[in-house]
Amino acid sequence: MAPQLDPPQTVDWMGKKVPVWGMQTIDYGRLLSHDPSEIDKLVSACTDEGYFYLNLQGIDGRRMLADQQETLRLMERFFAEPIEAKNEFGLISSHLGYEPVGSRTGVAAGTKDGYEMLKVSRDEIQRDSPKIPAAVKASGDLRILENTIGSCNTITKVMLSCLSDGLFLQGAGRFENQHRNERPSTTTLSMMHYLPHEETGPERIGHQKHTDISTLTLLFSEQWGLQVRPPGTCGAREMGFVAPKPGCAFVHVGDSLRFASGMKFQSCIHRVVPFDPTEHRYSIAYFLRAEDDTMFIDSEGRAITAGQWHDQKFKAFTDPEMWQAMAPKSMILGGMKEDGEDEPIKPLMETTAKTAVSTQA
Repeated sequence: MAPQLDPPQTVDWMGKKVPVWGMQTIDYGRLLSHDPSEIDKLVSACTDEGYFYLNLQGIDGRRMLADQQETLRLMERFFAEPIEAKNEFGLISSHLGYEPVGSRTGVAAGTKDGYEMLKVSRDEIQRDSPKIPAAVKASGDLRILENTIGSCNTITKVMLSCLSDGLFLQGAGRFENQHRNERPSTTTLSMMHYLPHEETGPERIGHQKHTDISTLTLLFSEQWGLQVRPPGTCGAREMGFVAPKPGCAFVHVGDSLRFASGMKFQSCIHRVVPFDPTEHRYSIAYFLRAEDDTMFIDSEGRAITAGQWHDQKFKAFTDPEMWQAMAPKSMILGGMKEDGEDEPIKPLMETTAKTAVSTQA
């Protein structure tokens, strides 16, 4: 389904009506101008929900939208390559390299994930000879990655600066001062390709429920499939879709920003499901992460560095499902509490027809 300006309140999915949750829209141009009312909206979105749309349609955001389109074309070329070309270097580290389909736990019980992914770290792209598959380098697409990472880095840093202003932070305590480009971090551009069901089979579905190992996640996808679970204590709030919005990115608060804010901000609990199991789905995520040696107090009250949290949570993502079930939810969900249980997703989709959309008054 294409992005919509006025999305429905519900959609028919897997034989039931599923809510489409609304999101606040923050204007990037106004943040650049440090508009006080827009900064208040930004702080409110991070405090109350942990996710929002970022409107990039003004003159300052259009370059990022152009970079997004170039990156999408790069992804279509790259993921069409043979597995040998895509996996030239393998997974060099947890935040650099290629991950084939089925590397992590899937969204349904007993399944693996349904996507392949190319990850390029910000640290790596700044080196003279980055370890990027020849299928990207030979085509001249390295410039596209450099531009996209640069644009995403600028946008996320602007948001951090505005959040620091909104919380009246000073000096070294400002969020952006824990995210210097020249210091090692696991900041990463991740390009994800969700394959059609007929190519992956029923045992590989979506992306499991989690919060992000990031400070802020800048996410682009023009296709449906992203679901969030709104926080709050006003009864059970089930997982529901969020609609792609033209000219906008999704932004998620990640674990590190929640910790750095003293748990004032919410981390976004989300997952990806096959809304239309017949399509190739593409998404671009920029995970801005704190410098590796940045110290936080995590959801368990432990003093831990950003680098240690990243490595521990990445391992949890790739652990066998049985181990994940025995581990504390504080790792996968970043300590976020849930008000209810989600209805299980069936491993085998009962239909591959395109999902119809209905509106509920």
